[in-house]
Amino acid sequence: MSGLDYDIFSIGEVGHKILVLLPEISARAEETEQARRLPADLAAKLAAAGAFNLSKPAAIGGLELDPLDFMKIVATVAGADASAGWCVMIAVTSTLGAAYMPEPAAREIFGADDVITGGVFAPMGKAEDRGDHYLLSGQWQWGSGSANCSWLGGGAMIFKDGELQKFDNGAPYHRMLFFPATEASFIDSWHVAGLKGTGSGDFSVEGVKVPKQRSVSFVGDRPRDPGALYKFPLFGLLALGVSSVALGNARAALEEIHMMVMSKKTPGGGRSMAQRATVQADLARATASLSGAFGYLENAIAGCWAEARGSAEISVKGRANLRLACAHATEISAEVCKTAYTLGGGSAVYSDNSLQRRFRDAHVATQHIATAPAVFETAGRVLLDQPADLAML
Repeated sequence: MSGLDYDIFSIGEVGHKILVLLPEISARAEETEQARRLPADLAAKLAAAGAFNLSKPAAIGGLELDPLDFMKIVATVAGADASAGWCVMIAVTSTLGAAYMPEPAAREIFGADDVITGGVFAPMGKAEDRGDHYLLSGQWQWGSGSANCSWLGGGAMIFKDGELQKFDNGAPYHRMLFFPATEASFIDSWHVAGLKGTGSGDFSVEGVKVPKQRSVSFVGDRPRDPGALYKFPLFGLLALGVSSVALGNARAALEEIHMMVMSKKTPGGGRSMAQRATVQADLARATASLSGAFGYLENAIAGCWAEARGSAEISVKGRANLRLACAHATEISAEVCKTAYTLGGGSAVYSDNSLQRRFRDAHVATQHIATAPAVFETAGRVLLDQPADLAML
């Protein structure tokens, strides 16, 4: 398996169940976009298929798939609809918190086979340390898929007796705290250009009591679960999820434009667009670029996964290479979607043409912090043996 040629048949029952849902996900993409959230019944069908359990620890009933299979499934769903793929990715990565919690708390939040969880890592909240629990207040942006969640997590700065706590290195101390979604207020703030159907609006809580065992620090804590998946770079898995959505969306855009140019006639002529040299060259370059991005990412995943399954810690260069591959794949995917949109001509600007949606979705994905342009600078520092902030690498 390499480049653009893969399927999810080999992944097992979950792969088959998700494949069955793809036609409906694709057919309802416009409905999802208009609703500005993943429809509740579609989210429930994905949950029943196991789509949100891909990275959940096996110890509490999860699939605990390796990162490459995670990539393949997310990219496949995103090929049907990028917003649906994004919601799967966010729900799946939120379950990584289970590997850091005591098992009773992990089971309480993540244990049900069809539970949907989500949240925002960024420490936009404030949590007062009250001994055995935190008192949490805050408002978080980019709460993707939150309307369908039973549990949400929110990052928060930790205070004690009114004083901000700090890590040993002097950085502000923050944790991600999980609470029932019924405790949250949802704010209709998701009015955006692309990935409209992700429902990534704000949510807030005020004075919610959160037991300490329902909190994790992905920066300061060590995973309790010894599985290789939880040794894999956590922020690398998040970046991998974002890039998987981007790659699946771009691959589908290429497939759509390929079918279109085979049948569409050139203006004023009887030839199909497929017979034009410029179209042939543009499509060939886009295919090569996307296949190369897939291949580079697969190699980066394989390198980190081999290290994760060994006894030593994953190297800084391995982590940086993974993040670089994810950022590169997301950037290339946006360029490919632009090529497909341009080749689509005037018909691509209409709202009933999926190429314009894929173009918009691709460029919103490039704005995620895990794959944003700043990642290239961090990776470059590591490549050149220069000092770099490695806390979230």
